[in-house]
Amino acid sequence: MLSEALLLLLATAFGVSFITNATPFFGASYTLIATAELISSGYTFRTFALLVLVTGLGATLAKTVVYSGALGFRRQLRKNKNVRLFQEWFQNRSFSVALFVTALTPVLPLDDYMYIGAGANKSRLASMLGVTLPAKVTKSAIEMFLEYSGVLGLSALTRKSFGLSGVQFPLILSILFIGLGIFLFKLDWESLLKRVGVVTQNHPKLGTS
Repeated sequence: MLSEALLLLLATAFGVSFITNATPFFGASYTLIATAELISSGYTFRTFALLVLVTGLGATLAKTVVYSGALGFRRQLRKNKNVRLFQEWFQNRSFSVALFVTALTPVLPLDDYMYIGAGANKSRLASMLGVTLPAKVTKSAIEMFLEYSGVLGLSALTRKSFGLSGVQFPLILSILFIGLGIFLFKLDWESLLKRVGVVTQNHPKLGTS
């Protein structure tokens, strides 16, 4: 049986991971916040494992919000060259590999681009969530273990250097990454990728089907 305190802890961690991942390019490190909660509540392996699972699940389910938003604004988004560039890539197996890697990548919310492009092109959501879930659970496990064990020590570093708590630092990062995300989204990636030979004039060479 789970105690009320543990249930509240897990619900809070799920909510934070869901909210921070439901907003495109938000970029807040929900694992840092979850680790701070783990430390304050007292470490046990069961608590650690449950936090890894609920944060991974929350981060994954939040992508349905990003996908649905892109689907709702599909007509406007398809005016963006970057969104159209994704259309053929969705048919390639390399897309699943890229989705897993971006969902696993720390700090940068690169998988948001994947879900925005998928929603605007009506790609299959269920298969994407199936790829994202193991990536997010793995990401939570690695980041929380490293932070708790002091290998990363980001919470301690920012607290000592800038007086920021384990919650304030991720929120500041979020503001920065929202701006960065919008900037990157507006770049003409098709032209940039043509220069390095990743795409041709007619279609992207982003993988083989």
